[in-house]
Amino acid sequence: MKKVFIALSVFFSFTSPINLSAQTKKQAAETPADKVNVFAGSSGDHGQMSPAASSPFSMLSIGPQTYPNLHMGYEHKAKVFLGFTHNRFEGVGCQGSGGNILIKPFLGDDARACVLNKATESAGPGYYNVAFDNHISVKIVVDQNSGIESYTFPQGKKGFYIDLSHTLANRFVAEEHTLGNNEITGWVDSRTTCNVGTYRVYYCIKFNQPVTFVPGDEHKLTAAIAGNQQQVQVNVAVSSVDVAHAKTSLAGQAPEQLKAQSRAAWNSVLNRIKVKGNPEREKLFYSMLYRTVQSPYVVSEKDGSYRATDGSLQKTRDSVYNGWAIWDNYRTQLPLLSILYPDRYKAITTSIANLYRFGKKDYATKHEPSNTVRTEHAIVVLLDAYRKGYPVEFAGITDSLKADVDKLDFSHPDKALESSYDTWAFSQVLSIMGKAELADQYKQKALGYKTYWNKDFKDLTKNDVDRVSARGLYQGTIWQYRWFVPFDIKGLTKLIGGDKEYISQLDRFFDNDYYNHANEPDIQVPYMYNASAQPWKSQAMVHKYAVDTVIQYYFNDNSRGIDPFVDVIYQNKPDTYVRTMDDDAGAMSAWFVFAATGISPACVGWPVYYLNVPLFKQVTFTWPGGKTFNISVPNYVEGRKYIQSVTLNGKKLNRNWLSQQEIMQGGTLVIIAADKPNEQFGVTEQWISDIEMK
Repeated sequence: MKKVFIALSVFFSFTSPINLSAQTKKQAAETPADKVNVFAGSSGDHGQMSPAASSPFSMLSIGPQTYPNLHMGYEHKAKVFLGFTHNRFEGVGCQGSGGNILIKPFLGDDARACVLNKATESAGPGYYNVAFDNHISVKIVVDQNSGIESYTFPQGKKGFYIDLSHTLANRFVAEEHTLGNNEITGWVDSRTTCNVGTYRVYYCIKFNQPVTFVPGDEHKLTAAIAGNQQQVQVNVAVSSVDVAHAKTSLAGQAPEQLKAQSRAAWNSVLNRIKVKGNPEREKLFYSMLYRTVQSPYVVSEKDGSYRATDGSLQKTRDSVYNGWAIWDNYRTQLPLLSILYPDRYKAITTSIANLYRFGKKDYATKHEPSNTVRTEHAIVVLLDAYRKGYPVEFAGITDSLKADVDKLDFSHPDKALESSYDTWAFSQVLSIMGKAELADQYKQKALGYKTYWNKDFKDLTKNDVDRVSARGLYQGTIWQYRWFVPFDIKGLTKLIGGDKEYISQLDRFFDNDYYNHANEPDIQVPYMYNASAQPWKSQAMVHKYAVDTVIQYYFNDNSRGIDPFVDVIYQNKPDTYVRTMDDDAGAMSAWFVFAATGISPACVGWPVYYLNVPLFKQVTFTWPGGKTFNISVPNYVEGRKYIQSVTLNGKKLNRNWLSQQEIMQGGTLVIIAADKPNEQFGVTEQWISDIEMK
């Protein structure tokens, strides 16, 4: 893109400056970063996302803290400003997570919260700008773990209030800091998401003007600006290793240079998928893709140093990732990363495997190198990665995998199905390692899901089957959880009563709006017709929940309730999503990205993707080195949602799925769309998960 722009600039320099200006604006508008709306999902309980300045997969995230306090510390409609904080975990609920190191500019002696001038608020990938009613303004940029906050003050006494104990949801544990020559260094310990473990942030805050530090209440201080300087720059950097690495990471360039670096980094990440179609939908698409790469975080330094989850200091040649939400994002976000960023995903896979080396728990550990949520189903992710060609050294962690699987919880109906999935994954790992006898033992244990399913999920006549949290279920109903046997849909179909009854019960599920896209327990179900004699119904369902008006119940555990959601789920606005629908570290955003590109995971643990009609006429996956995979819909028309026929690299494809290998080796997939179902397509050469498959 950059080389083309230079060439065009040279060309137009010999013609007309007006054309050059128009071309420059047009060229800039075409970058994916410019299409991202960072305010999407930032209002109310609609995604719990933030407009904070951030960098791809980075721990540092600088954004405004507003009142009232929502999960991300920010409410788009709020005007009361409390300060800027320097990390957060996007969309994970639990009253928010992160919110460390609050810095608030002040003017005069007024310590009260000031008011955001919403008309001045602007933000995009890597930057955030705003002004206040007291005429202070700020421009913030972030690249990797370094940020610059550029403040402009009116005349008068000025400075900053700094709260080193600030967190979202009161998760502060401890801190130590040292005051230096116009700088503050130290560390902060906070509890992780949902208060399960503890993570530590090392930091350095440096002012470009002389400051006088005045201690305040415990863990709080004031940095008064000497003289009458109106421009004050605050450089901030963080590290999971130590203060020395944070100081080394401080930005040495001007803010505009750092912003350009961040923009380039974001475009490099977002350009892995190029879509062509409705301009407004393109903006929505890149806004959702942007959310998928907020986590996990790179926690290692350039010299390979990192903190393991046991608190020890380690060294490696590869990047190390942390900041997991695997119960949520293993279904969609991690599989998407496995396609888009194979260079990163190798390190992500290794980092997940290393959790077992350093004492993995279902949630966070005592010493996390960054904020994290939970790590259930990590074994499924590792199996999935291995089958997609990523190296996983199972031999060194087999005992830990076994210990993890042996303590799985089968005490509630939902846990029984979830735990059976992990048990199946372990049996597959053992089979890969040549441990046939032990593999069969765990396969038989996984087959025990049938007993649990017959007991709790077969009978749909009971009066609690559509009640959230009935029988100890976690944020779901019997109707929603009963479909969660992704590793053995063939066996599930037999339990239900055969293909005809399987289709009938899926129809009943969707016709009565029992499906709930506000949470993850059943987000795979729209694709489950693909394993039946009527796969075209999945094509319709995926299109429906991606772009059509739908009806949704089940808000805040109120069962069918009243006041249903009736709208389009994915919209490019602050109050997008269904009420109470968290983005869950990119899980829900990635669902839309998959639907929009025309491929989606059939079963995490197998390298297979089901097909649907994309939401664009052209979708192109591009990897470093120039390899591409093109998905084209030559007769694309808005609302045309059924697959008439498919060709892969010029050859007719009768099946309704692709393998990871077919995607990653590059090529061209042509999908001819239709207004009505082609009832012959996708019913032969079907891929249906079967516990007996090897």
